[in-house]
Amino acid sequence: MKVAVSSSGRDLDAQIDPRFGRCAYFVIVETDDMSFEVFDNENIALGGGAGIQSGQFVASKGAKTIITGSAGPNAVRTLSAAGVEVIVGQEGTVRKAIEDFKKRKLKSTTEANVVDHYGMGNNPAQETSVGAPPRQGGLGTGGGMGRCGGMGRGRGMGMGR
Repeated sequence: MKVAVSSSGRDLDAQIDPRFGRCAYFVIVETDDMSFEVFDNENIALGGGAGIQSGQFVASKGAKTIITGSAGPNAVRTLSAAGVEVIVGQEGTVRKAIEDFKKRKLKSTTEANVVDHYGMGNNPAQETSVGAPPRQGGLGTGGGMGRCGGMGRGRGMGMGR
């Protein structure tokens, strides 16, 4: 049986990448003989839809199960629709995850364990994700006063013009 694992490295001793859609690599392991293939995740830099695209990729490679740290709702829906079992909340090495899978120690889910767009970095959505650290301010492009304390969003139309 083929099992995919989101990975931060290119071998069985690499750590599980906690993000599914934006993981560095997918290690796809044949559980019968522990042979494996490694694929770069080309969806890592997508602005949106990384979970969906990664889910379609994993399914296209014939994986029947994905083991990862976290997966959002769109990824879980895509994987489930393709008949791929989803196992989240995992950490440690790819090898250990496969061994635990073979011993039936891991449980699948049909629920996401993070919110949409979790793996996108400094994102307000991460505030409500499971285990995410609190957010520290931001440098957004809002229309506030800015660093210089100006009146904000001026339009250069002073003096009644």
